[in-house]
Amino acid sequence: MAFTIITDTSANLPLALLEEKGVLELPFHYCCEGKDLTCLDVAAFRGAEAKKYYAELKSGMKVSTSQINRQTYIDFMEPFLARGEDLLFISMSSGISGSFASGESAAEELRERFPERKIVMFDTLAASLGEGIAVLRAAECREKGMSLEETAAELSRFRPRLRQEVLLDDLMFLHRGGRVALPKALIGTVLGIRPILKGDEGGHLVVCGKVRGRKRGLSALAEKYGRMVDRSRRQLVCIAYTDCEEDALALRGELDSIFPNDFMVERYEPVTGSYVGPGTVALFYESGDENARSY
Repeated sequence: MAFTIITDTSANLPLALLEEKGVLELPFHYCCEGKDLTCLDVAAFRGAEAKKYYAELKSGMKVSTSQINRQTYIDFMEPFLARGEDLLFISMSSGISGSFASGESAAEELRERFPERKIVMFDTLAASLGEGIAVLRAAECREKGMSLEETAAELSRFRPRLRQEVLLDDLMFLHRGGRVALPKALIGTVLGIRPILKGDEGGHLVVCGKVRGRKRGLSALAEKYGRMVDRSRRQLVCIAYTDCEEDALALRGELDSIFPNDFMVERYEPVTGSYVGPGTVALFYESGDENARSY
């Protein structure tokens, strides 16, 4: 291969698909019930195991997470560079996690030690399957024979067009993880109101709407998709969910009736899932507008 693609487990892609595309991944870690765990395989996080995890989160179970540290990046990437391979690392948003900054610091050191090699650290300004779409786009570019620089340029073109819309039951899980302030976190606990978040230009999750009830929330996601999705070509549209697969599948059906595309529906991996919490459905797709994150 012309270059090696690496991502982190926040990309939420099944291990089998990553292996098929020749993409490697670094895991995020989490601690649950006194056990240190990694989420290396989203495909294994299904059924009773996942239902138990989200039910216990809802009941108050505390989950702690840790970003990927600088030395972990160095230890993982160094062998590839020593073999003469150039690297493209596709990362979770720097607006959500400090992991990207750690990766940049590691890359600076590795560039000094391997000056003949190229290392591109790409900040998707996204998480979950929004990041995953970028990973698959990079793999597609490589399959077409595009260079590392050309692939990075394509990802930069795609990034401002990516729509990320997240329907939550409430914001308390994001508050516990330090992602939103307490006053905003109270929104979803009052009168059945459901907050809708989007990914903004800085890669942060910000509240962009409020609806009463889940059905209206799902319809709001579908309505925005109908207005914003790029209709010039068929694309991969992704839906992530925590413990509400039926809602995710219902949303897919509604989107398909509005404008048919290729769809991927996956459960949130445990780390990102612990931040968004039970009852979450998220939608990721490319808009026809290059300022999609501003809307």
